[in-house]
Amino acid sequence: MAFVTKPAFLDDAYLTACESKVVYINEQGGIILDQTNFYAASGGQPGDTGKLERADGSTIKVATTINGATKQEIILIPEENQQAPQVGETLVGHIDWERRYKLMQMHTACHLLSVVCPYPITGAAVNLDDSRVDFDLRDTFVGKEETTEKLMQLVSENHPVYTKWISEEELDDDPSIIKSKNVKPPKGLGKIRLVCIGENAGIDSQPCGGTHVTETGEIGSIHIGKIEKKGKENRRFRIRFGDPIQ
Repeated sequence: MAFVTKPAFLDDAYLTACESKVVYINEQGGIILDQTNFYAASGGQPGDTGKLERADGSTIKVATTINGATKQEIILIPEENQQAPQVGETLVGHIDWERRYKLMQMHTACHLLSVVCPYPITGAAVNLDDSRVDFDLRDTFVGKEETTEKLMQLVSENHPVYTKWISEEELDDDPSIIKSKNVKPPKGLGKIRLVCIGENAGIDSQPCGGTHVTETGEIGSIHIGKIEKKGKENRRFRIRFGDPIQ
């Protein structure tokens, strides 16, 4: 049986605490809540860590967050040797905000990279210090200094970042907004979430269920640390925080 968890992070990625009720504990000890601010690993972004606070002040440490039988089912995986809550118990979920915010910055930076490099995306992974986006570049040459300069221009211009929803039919009418070459947005709910950058999405608009900052200026200083050749067609761009090492 699959459960449905309300993903509170979709409405507010800055929600650091969220009150929830336990609806199920699976055989592996995974905790399913009626709603949560914990993001489940998906689309290259890692699942959230943090803690669940009980009424008596004790806490249950969360090692990671994953999806269950469906994308609508979110499972919080406790660290080892944690006391299990009871079904029906009210908890307050506290995400590891410092970690999440870095992932939000990085994920938004990956979107900007797809603007600077408008090529089909063949893979991506968001991490705390070194994220990657793989592109089908074939014989096209792109330099890391030039790419860094264009990225930082978009960051410094401080464009707004926001979300909106469109119908699946609207997506079918404009498939060009899908940048991934191999992975299509999940369907079945009747609507698709878009992450938009710039006034009236003038910089970018693409399907995404991840968490992001609200202005590109929040990303801070980033650079392309390395561009690697991965096979005949793929080029892997590695994004890192800070200024380039001279």
